[in-house]
Amino acid sequence: MTSSHTDCHFCLQSLHGRKYALRDENAYCVPCYDSLYANPCEECKQPIECSSKDLAYKGRHWHEGCFRCAKCSRSLVEKPFAAKDEVLLCTECYSDEYSSKCFHCQKTIMPGSRKMEFKGSSWHESCFVCQYCRQPLGTKPLITKDNENYCVPCFEKQFAHHCYACKKVITSGGVAYHDQPWHKECFVCAVCKTQLSGQRFISKDEYPYCVDCFSRFHAKKCAACKKPIAALGGAKYISFEERQWHGECFSCAKCSVSLVGQEFLTRQDDILCHKCGSA
Repeated sequence: MTSSHTDCHFCLQSLHGRKYALRDENAYCVPCYDSLYANPCEECKQPIECSSKDLAYKGRHWHEGCFRCAKCSRSLVEKPFAAKDEVLLCTECYSDEYSSKCFHCQKTIMPGSRKMEFKGSSWHESCFVCQYCRQPLGTKPLITKDNENYCVPCFEKQFAHHCYACKKVITSGGVAYHDQPWHKECFVCAVCKTQLSGQRFISKDEYPYCVDCFSRFHAKKCAACKKPIAALGGAKYISFEERQWHGECFSCAKCSVSLVGQEFLTRQDDILCHKCGSA
């Protein structure tokens, strides 16, 4: 600015025909203003005179020509930049030095771009997708298998077991029976529907039965006592001509001596020891 009728507020010399600067409504000649109020440049440490452009960032000041990337020296004037430990860097240099690398593509995640964090690694938002359907995962529930991420529907479609009984996905636990997966709550006796997970059971025709139901409906009946011969635990029984006996029931019909491992004779439906049969 120039004036013909004011004096410098500091040195009191006339400002007539001279450039001056205003501060708090007071006029100063350029030398006085610069010596009193010019900010020192962070880079060159010289005062930023009022005739120069003063670039400020977080209370610090630079000449326009000094406002450069600390690593590659490119001008940062009207350019995006980042600060690290009070050092200014262009976005490219900052990314090379400090930015995360995408776990998927291994390229730098540029400052200001959205990134996804999962299990201590970072992804570009566009790289954080379901391995199968390629749809963005964002904050959706996901499942990881072999370092690949899947949305829950795709994981279930590709990898999850389906219950042999209800055909629904088994999300946890489960029971294996005849090489087929079952929900624990679906693995029940074919007759009374009692849950058999962790219980003793008997298999017949690919179906599981609790011991009581198997004994009632499928176990062989002892020819002597007419009670079921339980097959559980490898129970011993004697079989002869399509008839079966408990071991303890296989005895002479006349003298009741045990015939297990002994010679015996038959008379109609009776079995007899050799002595009784020969009498």
